[in-house]
Amino acid sequence: MEQRGQLHSPEITKGTEACYHCGEPCEQDTIVFKSHSFCCKGCKLVYEILDENKLCTYYAMGEGVGNSPDPDLYKDKFSYLDQPEIRNKLLQFNSATQCHVSFFVPGMHCSSCIWLLENFRKLDPGVISSSVNFPNRTISLVYNPALTSLAAIASRMSHVGYQPHISLDAIEKKNIRKLSRQKWAKVGVAGFCFGNIMMLSFPEYFAISGVDVQPGLKWTFSLLNLALSLPVLLYSSRDFFISALGAIRSRHLNIDLPLAAAILITFIRSVYELASGTGPGYFDSMAGIVFFMLVGRAFQDRTFETMAFDRDYRSYFPLAVSVVENETIQQVQVSKLKSGMRMRIRNREVIPADAILLSDSASIDYSFVTGEARPEPIVKGDLIYAGGRQLGTAIDLEVVSEVEQSYLTRLWNNSAFTEDENRSESGMVNRINQYFTAVVFVLAVLAAGYWYWQGAPILAWNAVTTILIVACPCILLLAATFTNGHVLRILAQNGLYLKHPTVIEKLGNTDTLVFDKTGTITPGRDSKPLYEGKTLNATQFSAIASLVAQSNHPLSRRIGEAMELCKTTEIIEFDEVPGLGLQGYCQGELIQLGSAAFTGALPAQDTETSVFLSINKEPFGRFVFRNKMREGLAEQMAELEKNHQIYLVSGDHSADKSWLSTWFKDERMHFRYQPEDKLNFIKNLKSGGKNTLMLGDGLNDAGALKESTVGIAVSDDVNNFSPACDGIIQGESMGRLSVLLRFSRHARTIIAWSFIFSIVYNIIGLSFALRGALQPVIAAILMPAASISIVALATLLTWLTAKRMKLA
Repeated sequence: MEQRGQLHSPEITKGTEACYHCGEPCEQDTIVFKSHSFCCKGCKLVYEILDENKLCTYYAMGEGVGNSPDPDLYKDKFSYLDQPEIRNKLLQFNSATQCHVSFFVPGMHCSSCIWLLENFRKLDPGVISSSVNFPNRTISLVYNPALTSLAAIASRMSHVGYQPHISLDAIEKKNIRKLSRQKWAKVGVAGFCFGNIMMLSFPEYFAISGVDVQPGLKWTFSLLNLALSLPVLLYSSRDFFISALGAIRSRHLNIDLPLAAAILITFIRSVYELASGTGPGYFDSMAGIVFFMLVGRAFQDRTFETMAFDRDYRSYFPLAVSVVENETIQQVQVSKLKSGMRMRIRNREVIPADAILLSDSASIDYSFVTGEARPEPIVKGDLIYAGGRQLGTAIDLEVVSEVEQSYLTRLWNNSAFTEDENRSESGMVNRINQYFTAVVFVLAVLAAGYWYWQGAPILAWNAVTTILIVACPCILLLAATFTNGHVLRILAQNGLYLKHPTVIEKLGNTDTLVFDKTGTITPGRDSKPLYEGKTLNATQFSAIASLVAQSNHPLSRRIGEAMELCKTTEIIEFDEVPGLGLQGYCQGELIQLGSAAFTGALPAQDTETSVFLSINKEPFGRFVFRNKMREGLAEQMAELEKNHQIYLVSGDHSADKSWLSTWFKDERMHFRYQPEDKLNFIKNLKSGGKNTLMLGDGLNDAGALKESTVGIAVSDDVNNFSPACDGIIQGESMGRLSVLLRFSRHARTIIAWSFIFSIVYNIIGLSFALRGALQPVIAAILMPAASISIVALATLLTWLTAKRMKLA
């Protein structure tokens, strides 16, 4: 390995110190390097790698220890990953400048692991970014293939103790079942020992009841209890002590520190009583503490995993794609796409699944995937990756792999297209944890001093132990996490899909609503347009049908649906200008559709929504639309106005102003706004202190959606997915918009009640613990019971609120 900076020769000594990296005892020769002890050369090597790359903050995270590298690791172990056939199966996206891959990493176990893996780019300069899905134990990597390779990345991960699990299942992209045997083994050992200790403690329980038990039998059973408590202390509770030691080493307080102290104090106290003959000890309480805490943690982990599964695989976006079958086009949900289906992708639509190009050529913008807005030319037969966006005329593709909704979720959360979300919950809870833990230790010391001063050492022991166990800041985090999880699920069931839990609070805080008109407050396809103008021949009808077939704009779709029986033909030099119109050549004639200014037509009186037509720069006529509000939305406007200022910004002319004045004030309706105008309008509102909610087209209003405090794209079973928005709402759910917003506001109240519950629990528990009136084993039962209760409370309150609002 290349060395940078001053070299430090390791010193070999004898001793039983704990390894600075992995925490294991140095049973044989201890390697001392830079004043730190290591149990083997592998751990020392990992430390050197981290030290060279200035990543030793890893050791100060305080929640775990490092993994030792696989002793069977050898050079070129992962060279097979660079074989083209294997590499192409593993990669989720592949270009000359970026490749995307996900690895299953069973060795990650704590926040230290997450921190190190998400800083992996510092270990390999070819890695652009990395993100961890902790419940699924996966890491998603983006790297530059010119600077590094899959084999190099896997080898480097293995050298620092995080060897990726790669098998035929992974290559075939099947789900890998998470390995949690060790976790459940610890629960099983603790439960077995706890149950047997309770059974062997019957003589003591009988003695308390006044039943005489032979002293020899009591002594034998007490020794057996001691023997059964050792696996609990040394194996089942190991994670608590590792986390606590890491916190002490980094001078950081975490929630496992008081638990580890309670376990150790209870054990020491029990051994002392047994050795001195003053009592049988509290081995049952110690084993019970560990068992119930492990059960509580397992319950939390399982619930988090379930929530993650729901988010990735069940929160299907309301997206559909055009599928061509027997020369007819139908809309199919992206979740139902199958290999071999033929998709038709229009201008600026996102390709939802890996597919082979059937058309002659395409221009694909991968900016949603790579962050670089640089269209790539694609020719017939080439593979196009999911997440690319077609620029130009409509193209046909053959699906080669079924769409994976979790991939779309990751695409939606691509950091290149999202503002820095306010992820303050964890930071806030960590700060609460530190202060809370400090207060808990102070209370434990004060209680011990008081009861010893009162001449009641047994009560002092009880007070110290139960205070350390029963005080639980972690349920503060559970209150927000589980409430938000249930709110997201219920909103999704009612057609509103939000990107992240933080959007719920921002949605509830909005005070200004900004609507687009066409396809947002008006339905996308209910009324057919009426043509007014010069007579069109069959060739011209075919040209118009062919042109609108390239576009995903709501008015283009409505014209196309009205002309669905017309035969389409090839369009060349297609161009679509957002907010103005579209044009292209068909059989040598230039066809233009759009605004009067775009087509060169004389503007008609602003009485109706119109799309003007010109052929070879000659105005021909227009398509007239009779608009109406979405079903149920008109009845919601008065309710929405109670809590929001309501604005309308539209790229159309003011034809419908008189009709819309029923719901919008004249001074709050703005027409002929281009996408840049809408963006600046949102900026001005925000600069005035407004919290804005923008609802519009996910493609044409992308800039305004991104700029708004909350941006929600309205979808009518069409492919207008854009990472710019914070949420997607089905068009049919717009009639329940006020109810959905009110439910989001109520989520804050539910979280507040959950916080109150957690505070009351801690106050009541501490009041009993300070008096020494709570047995340690009871405290150990109460703590996970509180976690389960907070989940039940959040679920119940969320369900009752949704039921009352007729959302569930």
